[in-house]
Amino acid sequence: MTAEHDTHAPERQGRRAMSETRRNLQRMEIARAAVRLFREQGVAETSGEQIAASVGLSVRTLWRYFRNKESCVEPLLARAVDALVDTLKGWPADRPLEDYLLAGEPPEHADADAEAALAVVRMSHEEPALRAIWLATHERAESVLAELVAVRLDRSPGDLVVRVQAATINAALRLTLEDLAIADCTRGHVMDDGPARFSEAIRAATHGVLGGRTM
Repeated sequence: MTAEHDTHAPERQGRRAMSETRRNLQRMEIARAAVRLFREQGVAETSGEQIAASVGLSVRTLWRYFRNKESCVEPLLARAVDALVDTLKGWPADRPLEDYLLAGEPPEHADADAEAALAVVRMSHEEPALRAIWLATHERAESVLAELVAVRLDRSPGDLVVRVQAATINAALRLTLEDLAIADCTRGHVMDDGPARFSEAIRAATHGVLGGRTM
């Protein structure tokens, strides 16, 4: 019995992994469709039935993936935040964070999903339900940022100083994304302007304002 169980275990694990991959792809497809409909006709005028129909799913299946229509945007927002966190993971230990961000090379062409995520952030200023999802998604990045800061300061991730610094960096990144989302700009402008704006926000967060004096 043990030998037979061991023989089939890798196959079952492979199937579970494939199922999770398909699930994530399906969730992203739903997210893209939801954002497209929200932008075309507004959040209030868009129903779960319409979102489900646009990707060829039943409403029942849609609600297995998401708790309500607004939460359908979560995968796109999470991807945008994860991309920022991944950028910070490459931060050299001997370089100020604002300098590292300023030297960042934006991609030649903006990712359509990144542009859609910015659209959600922009809409969130008028849609409380989207706002709550955006804030919750960004907050989840804070624990990862705390781990990064803890390594640099050689302290525990649960240390108050570490958590405050992680929260400060997280707030600077969030506000920069919101600033980019609100700006009336093309895709190329967003990507070209992003590193400089992130760097400026981090400098303000870590060094204070008003001529270098802390508030």
